[in-house]
Amino acid sequence: MNRVVHFEIHADDPQRCSSFYSKVFGWQISQWDAGSEPYWLVTTGPDVEPGINGGIMKRRHPMGNVYNSIQVASVDDACASVLANGGMIVVPKVAIPGVGWLAYGNDTEGNIFGMMQEDRAAK
Repeated sequence: MNRVVHFEIHADDPQRCSSFYSKVFGWQISQWDAGSEPYWLVTTGPDVEPGINGGIMKRRHPMGNVYNSIQVASVDDACASVLANGGMIVVPKVAIPGVGWLAYGNDTEGNIFGMMQEDRAAK
């Protein structure tokens, strides 16, 4: 079964947003310099407890607030299934260096979500 494995919070000021969540919830947040755009990794707690970690990034779209990413075996197959079932692909497959492949879809209700395929060799 495919599960939600990551969330993203989109912010006008990612540093201000990072400070807010760090102070309010005690999340550990650090800037990640591996990608082409500024990105902050969010650790919400120890891996022995239920929950997921995520990221904070510069807002790309006025309606984008929080995106959940779903782990899939194949981003290509997942994108094809989204299209076959009435959804749209809003960001085509891109490499996240050292992590894997990511694409964003839009469901039939207008909700945006990510699809992540693990592949440490992705470039």
